[in-house]
Amino acid sequence: MKSMSERLAFPMYAVNDEDTQALWWAVRQLLAARGVVDEDGLSYTVPEDLLAHWRHPALLLSQTCGYPLVTLLANVQTVGCFHYSAPGCEGRNYRSLLVAREADGGQVLADFRGRRVACNSPDSQSGYNVLLKMIAPLSRDGRFFSTVAFSGSHRQSLREVQQGTADIAAIDCVTWALLQRHQPEALAGLTVIAHSPLAPGLPLITSATTPAATLELLREALQQLVSDERYQPFCEALFICGYSDMRRADYQPLLAWREEAAARGVVRL
Repeated sequence: MKSMSERLAFPMYAVNDEDTQALWWAVRQLLAARGVVDEDGLSYTVPEDLLAHWRHPALLLSQTCGYPLVTLLANVQTVGCFHYSAPGCEGRNYRSLLVAREADGGQVLADFRGRRVACNSPDSQSGYNVLLKMIAPLSRDGRFFSTVAFSGSHRQSLREVQQGTADIAAIDCVTWALLQRHQPEALAGLTVIAHSPLAPGLPLITSATTPAATLELLREALQQLVSDERYQPFCEALFICGYSDMRRADYQPLLAWREEAAARGVVRL
């Protein structure tokens, strides 16, 4: 990691950088008030290598995805998760939207057998693992789609569908809502054909070396963030409407999704 500034970051829903920075400053202020950080010792940065950022032994607070948490981040501690008011969210849970071109708007997932899918990453819950679960009952000989393209981001997956190089993608419903608000052109010509089952919201994490007392202060600060009216505009800008403490066990169902798909012979898209 290049800088100690990357000890604190919110990289997952950074569609609008101004809003992400405002959230970062609010959390830094709350943590400084509790003596967790020195306000002069942190500055806003965007991590370049997310996996290295999440694994750094000095990580104080960041947001990751549930699937990397249970498959790649064995040594981090789970702090909690935000609740979001974006359509598709319920309490601490969220879902993915299956998105296709408007011309395919009357179809259902089964109609996309043998067609092309775009996924942001094979370690994504919302863009990959959720599709494993959903296509497993529809698969034949362990396969459903003809080709899988890894795009690198939800935004690029949408672009692939728009341009016709892919036919369908699974998109995090909070990302969809943020793009609808800030970059509506990213959704032009696209439509939602199905909704995924609910999954626990994106986990907020801290290093395995973070002391228990500091972990409790992190949770206390996040509770204040979502309940103190001073911070309401920062939260509403990102659809944040609540917060829950979470434990690693809360995310174990995501591994069960993968195992259920494997039991049907589907081990990859």
